[in-house]
Amino acid sequence: MSSFRPLDDIFKFISPITWRTFIPTHVTGEAYVSLFTERGFGRTLFNSFFTAMAEMLFGLLVGSMAAFAFAFFQFRGENAMFVLVLITFMIPFEMIAIPLYSLVDQLGWMDSYTAIIVPGIENGLVIFLYRQFFMELSPSLTEAARLDGASWFRIYTKIIMPLCKPVTLSAGLLIFVHQWESFMWPLIATRSDQYKVIQVALSDFTTEFGTYWN
Repeated sequence: MSSFRPLDDIFKFISPITWRTFIPTHVTGEAYVSLFTERGFGRTLFNSFFTAMAEMLFGLLVGSMAAFAFAFFQFRGENAMFVLVLITFMIPFEMIAIPLYSLVDQLGWMDSYTAIIVPGIENGLVIFLYRQFFMELSPSLTEAARLDGASWFRIYTKIIMPLCKPVTLSAGLLIFVHQWESFMWPLIATRSDQYKVIQVALSDFTTEFGTYWN
């Protein structure tokens, strides 16, 4: 209801509480017009949805394949490498923001979708979830498939992944929400309005002298 009020009326009827508190006396769509014309919020919504979907799809692919290797292959340094994977989602992002910025800048990715998406594709928590799920599957599934001549890629795509829909759904939501709510890294990695995401755009409504609440 407040989004249909003029900015000056936002706090006008808060006390005492009456019907005017909940129903605007002067209905206006000025805030929405400003949002999608002057502020370009349509582009902002697209950026957030596109980056969140891309990071979710690539994150699920990379995370599930890495977890598949940890669960079904044995190689030197496996445990140490898995510990490193676990450490990655325990480190606060603020600690790696500056070196990550330097790396992305050296690669020439600044102010692009690549800069927003690629650093978040590897997710240690997603790898952990998939690996734990894969470890609970019966080894006879892969053994029977290998005896029948199936390749590891075929086992991954045709046998293992169809069985892990619950963890895929959970991990997908985890990645999507994390990217949708991301603020610091998109703020650091992008400069132009062309790649601005929703959280950064919302922060622009808070100015030095006030906030555009409507």
